[in-house]
Amino acid sequence: MTVSWPGKIGRTYQQSEPWLEPQQRPQAGAPNVLLVVLDDVGFAHLGCYGSTISTPQIDRLAAGGRRYNNFHTTAMCSPTRASLLTGCNHHAVGMGIIADMCTGYPGYLGQVSDRAAMLPERLVPAGYSAFALGKWHLTRARDMTAAGPFGQWPLGRGFERYYGFLYSLIDQWHPELIRDNHFIHTPDRAGYHLSEDLAEQTIAMVQDAKAADPDRPFFAYLAFGACHSPHQAPRDWIDRYKGAFDEGWDVMRERWLERQIAMGLVPKGTALTPRNVDVPAWTDLSPDERRVCARHQEVFAGFLSHTDAQIGKVVDFLESAELLDDTLVIVMSDNGASAEGGALGSINLRRHFQHELETLDEHLAALETLGSDRHWNNYPAGWGHAGNTPHKWFKMQTHGGGVRDPLIMHWPRRIKDGGRISPQFCHCADIAPTILEVAGIEPASLPGRMAIQGTSLAYTFDRPEAPTRKRVQYFELMGNRGIWADGWKAVTRHYPGDDYETERWELYHLDSDFSEAHDLADRHPDKLRELKALWEAEAAANLVFPLDDRNVDRLPYTYYLNPRQHWTFAQDQGRLSGYAAPTVGNRSYRIAADVTPGAAADGVILAVGGEAGGFVLRMAGGQLVHEYIGPRSRSILAAPGSLPAGRQMLELVFDKTGHCQGTAILRADGIELARQEIIDMWPVSPVSGGVTCGYDDGCPASASYAMPGRFSGTIHAVTVTSGSDFVLNPALETQIALNED
Repeated sequence: MTVSWPGKIGRTYQQSEPWLEPQQRPQAGAPNVLLVVLDDVGFAHLGCYGSTISTPQIDRLAAGGRRYNNFHTTAMCSPTRASLLTGCNHHAVGMGIIADMCTGYPGYLGQVSDRAAMLPERLVPAGYSAFALGKWHLTRARDMTAAGPFGQWPLGRGFERYYGFLYSLIDQWHPELIRDNHFIHTPDRAGYHLSEDLAEQTIAMVQDAKAADPDRPFFAYLAFGACHSPHQAPRDWIDRYKGAFDEGWDVMRERWLERQIAMGLVPKGTALTPRNVDVPAWTDLSPDERRVCARHQEVFAGFLSHTDAQIGKVVDFLESAELLDDTLVIVMSDNGASAEGGALGSINLRRHFQHELETLDEHLAALETLGSDRHWNNYPAGWGHAGNTPHKWFKMQTHGGGVRDPLIMHWPRRIKDGGRISPQFCHCADIAPTILEVAGIEPASLPGRMAIQGTSLAYTFDRPEAPTRKRVQYFELMGNRGIWADGWKAVTRHYPGDDYETERWELYHLDSDFSEAHDLADRHPDKLRELKALWEAEAAANLVFPLDDRNVDRLPYTYYLNPRQHWTFAQDQGRLSGYAAPTVGNRSYRIAADVTPGAAADGVILAVGGEAGGFVLRMAGGQLVHEYIGPRSRSILAAPGSLPAGRQMLELVFDKTGHCQGTAILRADGIELARQEIIDMWPVSPVSGGVTCGYDDGCPASASYAMPGRFSGTIHAVTVTSGSDFVLNPALETQIALNED
């Protein structure tokens, strides 16, 4: 065999000339990069963007760096993350909607197309180390399991290390975590909180990298779960805001706009857009409703301030390690604030998503425990509206409330005039080319990869008021559309089912109307026609079509492409993702456990999900118990006495008798022990977390055992079999089943 070799190969080493590939290094002065992504944080939420919520650590970065008041995202998490990590438009790289909703078109792949290179795929070959922490949400739901495939997990897309979660949201107290390419046990220590863990892990990874090679710069992608719901934070952080929001969202919107104008963040004369039509006036709420709504905002504020403190820990470490001056720190949000909590907020956001209503009495009963691990809570839409001050609408819409977000850049070595505000129109696709430029890496397309579409913002570092270099940017999400060009913006708020061809477009001159308050469509019809035609061209060029205004209706295309009816689990196996959990939502099923319990056995046989929804089969002092955590209540079925010692087959059989109801039966070796009617069931899936066998180390599915609730006997095998008496998408699943047959 002959090989091409730059050196010389002779018969002996004395007759040969060695060659080793030189170690790659970026250009001299290439900075470290810390990219911090917040979730669902609106334009006005940070203290340095006008709110009365305390964010001193982020404010410190703004005071020493640059704030951007014209930064835009895609209006939702996965699309924004795909865009900022590739430097391309979200549809163009296959992420036209969140990863959970891929529909099988080029712009809606549910993962980032391999045609696009991610930042670490460019940075690592150039000599950077690269690690990701926190939220990913760029992998198809069906691939978020221990079986992979792993090609679209962080390590498959160029990162060298990873610690975080693949999902869209996470339980901050009991997260299902991944290290590199495998699930790990949920951390179990007093006072644990995910945001604190992510900060500590970031510091540890930087320390490791710098100890091994101090001259190699790092790229750290730190994506907090905060402040996406569930809003969960230590109680002392929440209680700092007791009474701070009793005046309500209408007053806060006015006050926060005044602060924005006073700090020069928005121009004088900027109008406050009218209250969104689906947000009630604060004065129209009853006293109890105000109590509930104010407390939800106190929880959110505590969550954000707590997250700010964790960012401060990382920045303090960089400063103490003498790395801060040479580190470009970027802090941003992935989209505007959310309206997903509805009028009064949510106690368990899974109920909201499955259209299970919550009562005012339930909210009042939960006031003192909101933010704890007992709830997956979210604030009311009115507070999301305040978080987007002075803009209208929310996350998922292409008006300012959905796409205009905070962006801060801090780099002492390069950005000298700290505290300035940059007004240039910019977009999340501009982040990657900015990082590449300061790293001295040519942004030209790599072999077989598409070209970067974003515009570097490095030109603003030395000239904060330089003219905008970007010329055009389109927007689209679930039928909501918009386009910006040379200071003008055309936009339409789409409602599902509306005719795309006849719905009304609005027109704003953003250079003179910061908040999109004055619609000029009737005064400038020619400009509107021009921009609508430009939108059509940009949409076609970026794989936007076909337009699709479905929301959760898209879920079956990614969740259920491989329907299963049989699962097998082994004692003490690693935690499995919730996406690998048995499909038992609103259908018949059977849990069969081949066990040798021993005398007075205790512990978990099988636990699926947790406090926000799930079920557990367990033993307590030799007694067999099944618990089902429904939308409103917990159904507990227990055998009347202790089971005898010795190997036996234990079963929980659920026979569906109607919509969200049925009969649960406990059996031992075929003999019925107890039965119960369950009427409070989840309409789709009860699962709010992963699967463990022989223990439970996530959000506990029951308060009756101390974590990790290890089973004291022997589990030989556990199987779950689901029935065929319910499918989420009959047309899709039936066709797949036919194909399999």
